[in-house]
Amino acid sequence: MAILAPAGARPRLLEPGLPAVPGQQRYRLEPGTSLTLRLQAGDRLRVVDLQGRQQATAWFEHPAAVAIEAVEPTARLFGRWSPAGATVEFCAVGSTVCRVDCLAGAMTVLDADPNPPSPIRVYVDRADPLVGLEPVLPEPLARPLQLDLRIDAATAQSYPVKAGQWIQIIDVEGRQCSDLVAFSTQKLDAGRALNIDMTTTRSLMGALYPGPGLYSKYYDQDMTPLLEVVRDTCGRHDTFGLACTAKYYEDLGYPGHTNCTDNFNAVLDPYGISARRGWQAVNLWYNTALDATNAIILDEPWSRPGDYVLLRALTDLVVGSSACPDDVDPTNAWNPTDVHVRVYSARSTFTKGIAHRVTPDAEPTMTKETGFAPRWGELTRRTTEYRGYWLPTSFSGHGAVEEYWACREQAVVIDLSPLRKFEVTGPDAEDLLQLALTRNIRRLSVGQVVYTAICAPTGGMIDDGTVFRLGENLFRFVGGDAYSGVWLRELAEQRGLRAWVKDSTDQLHNLAVQGPASRDLLREVLWTSPAQPTFDELTWFRFAPARLGGPDGTPLVISRTGYTGELGYELWCHPKHALAVWDAVWAAGQPHGLTPLGLDALDVVRIEAGLVFAGYEFDDQTDPFEAGIGFTVALAGDEDFIGKDALIRRKANPQRALVGLELAGTQPVGNGDCVHVGRTQVGVVTSGCRSPYRQGRQIALARLDIGSTELGTEVEVGKIDGHQQRIPATVVRFPFYDPDKTRPRS
Repeated sequence: MAILAPAGARPRLLEPGLPAVPGQQRYRLEPGTSLTLRLQAGDRLRVVDLQGRQQATAWFEHPAAVAIEAVEPTARLFGRWSPAGATVEFCAVGSTVCRVDCLAGAMTVLDADPNPPSPIRVYVDRADPLVGLEPVLPEPLARPLQLDLRIDAATAQSYPVKAGQWIQIIDVEGRQCSDLVAFSTQKLDAGRALNIDMTTTRSLMGALYPGPGLYSKYYDQDMTPLLEVVRDTCGRHDTFGLACTAKYYEDLGYPGHTNCTDNFNAVLDPYGISARRGWQAVNLWYNTALDATNAIILDEPWSRPGDYVLLRALTDLVVGSSACPDDVDPTNAWNPTDVHVRVYSARSTFTKGIAHRVTPDAEPTMTKETGFAPRWGELTRRTTEYRGYWLPTSFSGHGAVEEYWACREQAVVIDLSPLRKFEVTGPDAEDLLQLALTRNIRRLSVGQVVYTAICAPTGGMIDDGTVFRLGENLFRFVGGDAYSGVWLRELAEQRGLRAWVKDSTDQLHNLAVQGPASRDLLREVLWTSPAQPTFDELTWFRFAPARLGGPDGTPLVISRTGYTGELGYELWCHPKHALAVWDAVWAAGQPHGLTPLGLDALDVVRIEAGLVFAGYEFDDQTDPFEAGIGFTVALAGDEDFIGKDALIRRKANPQRALVGLELAGTQPVGNGDCVHVGRTQVGVVTSGCRSPYRQGRQIALARLDIGSTELGTEVEVGKIDGHQQRIPATVVRFPFYDPDKTRPRS
């Protein structure tokens, strides 16, 4: 059981996401879902509209048992204009069953008042505080269960699993390491006890531990795949070490300490598996790393209550799972707790995914497929998880180089649906965006798009993105980070602005059509009304509502934007229309050589075009000037925005700048490689690639000390330790491709 601070005690640590209030239960309801629970006298139910304008209902079996004015059997909560954070609270004066519904809805791209459906949060504060102390396991992923097993703290258990069955390992209370071993039953019958082998697995997968996606398997020493990772809600594990051993504790001065190895020896003995002094194991949620001196260090696990890993057995197995007993270091946050194992029938099916949390205390959301995935999924199996969605990296029958040249010479289609979209509406919507963004939003016309940055008060960048002005008080921000919506809502609340920020990412998926032939192929399929610009009148960074084929066709929005440095467009539609949009574009594109383009080729074209990428060219320690997008910062005039004072100081005293490098030879360089003048490091590579446009030469974007940024400056990119190998490089003009941007403007 997790240790809780006494009520009213001030915590010494802030630990978002861990249980903090005795007796409190918390639930998140997505649109179209319901929650049913029983309330007892004294229980308090709170329902919160997280983003605003989301309708919900609460139904009570016995309305008289709930104390609130004018309670009916069904109480409608919130309304079309409820603010973000609006709360309705009920107090039970007797026993009753309650059901809370988060009502579903849909937002179309042509809505005059965009209001995408959004989640609500339900809190239940129990009159009996002991109720909330018992951890609540996540609901089973499927039924029927083959096995439902609690592994008590400091113990281990073994269990057989058949090929095709699914193993869910759950961290019950959070921050608890669980070791896992597995053996092929067939090999055990032959007298060969071959466990999962970490060296083999790392070598074959090219990663410290497998994860959902293409490189997802654990192997034994014979290179036989035993398990496949299907889902992972934490994403932080380790395969550096053994399961804890008696020797580890003895060397620390704790002889006789319970350990996972001895626990495994005991539970594996019935299967004829000989004892070992140390078991190589999958160390789920064990948070270790290599420091700068190549020493292994560890810290408390990242896992939260209810986090799980879902594995699939690839052959008949004997599996051992532990709840690690380590209480002498941060391995289990100094407090060993339980682990739970469920095994599901091979007849069950599960999607692959990795969980993401927008903020540390947010509920995890699993990787999704875009509306276009059924079409591009027929063209490739090479996918990667990107910002909560699966996207293709390259396509069968093409490859990154061919896809690159199709973008430069003909036309390509790119699924960019993971971009985060937020509808910013309300009478103070313009004021909010003027405050939050570095551009002068008041100068934006209806139908216009502008590229901008979001900065923290320090001047560091939170995100970059584009703003669409749909009406006087209607805007759409399209960025890369889901946190941007949280930031905008917090600003609106802090400044008392009447503006709503609703996440519309799941209501708007987008397909980029880029390349010299993009205009000719799209002209054949798009129609705009007489009140809107015609397709040919749509100029750079403009958009218009449109339809496929004619006035009764599929609705969408067409914008003259892109991320390739080429003439291009983006089509924005509801996911339910995604296949119709893809099919129309694909059919029209065949005479023009239309080719699908994956993330590998997209990275090359964007580097050549000098387009920045979050986590590479910028982060919250990098300002827009250092990121090479100083043109997005409107310092002149009286309009204020978050970070303006800091950016005025930074511009007056520049320390670093983004430059282009052309390197000698073709040896690859990439993010994090050091840049030197002599022995002194003067900067770091942010992105690098081999440029087809420059006859295969290696190019890079790099952030350098301001004294080394003049064109023609000779520097060296360090490899190995930064000194033993140096690649000569020269500072050159960038963008490398079409530096005056004549092609996208054409």
